[in-house]
Amino acid sequence: MFSAVLKAVAFYAFSWIVWKIRQRFFRKSALDNIPGPPAKSLWKGVLPQVFNDNAWTFQKEMAEKYGGVVNLTGLLGDVQLYVFDPIAMNHIVVKDTNTYEEATSIIAYDGLMSENVVWMWSSGSREQHRKQRKMLNPVFSIAHMRQMVPTFYNVADKLGDAIAKKVKAGPQEWIFSFDPLTEDGIPHPYTAAAKQVVPLTFKFLISRIYLLPILIKIGTPKLRRFFVNLAPWKDLRDLRDLVDVLHKTTADIIETKKAALAEGDKAVARQIGQGKDILSILLRANMSASKEGGLSEEELGGQISTLTFAAMDTTSSALSRTLWLLANHQDVQDRLRAEVQQARTQGDPAYDELVHLPYLDVVCRETLRLCVVALFILRNGADHHFSGYPPITVVARTTRQDSVLPLSNPIKGVDGNEMHEIIVPKDTDVFVSILSSNRNSNPEIWGPDSYEWKPERWLTSMPDAVVETRVPGVYSHLWVPAVEPFLSLSNLQQIEVVLSVLIASFKFSPSNKEVVWKMTGIVTPTTAGNKTPTPELPLVVELVA
Repeated sequence: MFSAVLKAVAFYAFSWIVWKIRQRFFRKSALDNIPGPPAKSLWKGVLPQVFNDNAWTFQKEMAEKYGGVVNLTGLLGDVQLYVFDPIAMNHIVVKDTNTYEEATSIIAYDGLMSENVVWMWSSGSREQHRKQRKMLNPVFSIAHMRQMVPTFYNVADKLGDAIAKKVKAGPQEWIFSFDPLTEDGIPHPYTAAAKQVVPLTFKFLISRIYLLPILIKIGTPKLRRFFVNLAPWKDLRDLRDLVDVLHKTTADIIETKKAALAEGDKAVARQIGQGKDILSILLRANMSASKEGGLSEEELGGQISTLTFAAMDTTSSALSRTLWLLANHQDVQDRLRAEVQQARTQGDPAYDELVHLPYLDVVCRETLRLCVVALFILRNGADHHFSGYPPITVVARTTRQDSVLPLSNPIKGVDGNEMHEIIVPKDTDVFVSILSSNRNSNPEIWGPDSYEWKPERWLTSMPDAVVETRVPGVYSHLWVPAVEPFLSLSNLQQIEVVLSVLIASFKFSPSNKEVVWKMTGIVTPTTAGNKTPTPELPLVVELVA
């Protein structure tokens, strides 16, 4: 059987290569007229230059040179698109989602790694999303957020207490990881796995795009897992082990939550969140839903894994980047501290007080624009737009049928003619660039200082072009796209709560270690020369007098 499977894989791969060569070199496409950076390799094209852990400069220069839609040459000349034109982005992620679906390369890990549970980003079907939205609608009311703020303060205070014990004798270097929230605590295995899985997954970029969609069509999940176990590929085995930890933790969470719900209100009240958290609400709603309206055990596991992972990693990434920026802009930090200290004179600010702190708000806006969270954010019930230094720099889509992609600004084709729209063939991979959109240096949008972190820009009237540019997203003219749109308001609230607690009590300064931001799926900090995939952010911390 092993030999037969290998032969089937080899035949499939050979047929695919022949088909790709024929499609690329013997058929003309409208995409051929779109300019882009020259490929360095026939095998990998330009993808290694665009997608590596230090591609900041390359992507910046590429965006500035070629404009809002760029031709990326992939495997064997395969043409892919890199898009940050506002109207094109809106078309892809809002208007024509039936055509531009989640890329197969993003949702394929389930079929390769796991025998039964949908893992992390595999939240793919619209039916799942529809059911989940219906179940979670109560979570995103302002009333519910008001109830959750004390829980956020409880966690933030634990972090503050741990830091205070460390620095009480004087300024100390603190390596921020945001867990565990006690000094000398032992990290939960899930935390360690979640920090390593994204950098490790990034190593599989080419195989994820081209190989995984093939492999998940072969045999059963159990059979595919059998071959993963046999593969003499250390990184693949390491990824398998990390996925197992995430899978086991997800299963444990589900069983613990179910047991508490079955015991009744007293058991639920003893848990963090007291039954008002997203996971408890999802489980309770699913248990009471009809068979047709509920999620299967596999779907439920996938959703909870997604919610747990995305909530932790993106929020910690956002907080890390914000603290690093504040450490390097002492004037901004001082002004923010004065505001939050004033707000905290009577204790922890309530929800309504916190969301109306003007300077905290603009610090978050500007950090979202240049740096932070990859989540749809809905604030005060208003839909807005999006931008950022995003932890997730691109979102991937694949066209399921031919499409006409409109543009806000024409691009100049290879033939010298202007293109006002693009015919995108079926099965084209499209990378929507959050990074380039958020830093768009077009003077008509953010202006020549678009690469600078300037919270004060939000204290004056925004340029008309920023207001009028229809970039898809939902937070104050910023695109903050999502792994899951549900994590929105909750995550922003967590960021604001933690910042208000920490900045009121501590002064943050840069350490003497060089911090490097790795562009590995979710952008993570580390120190120069660090060879491990584990993120770390060293800052000097001292108590405020």
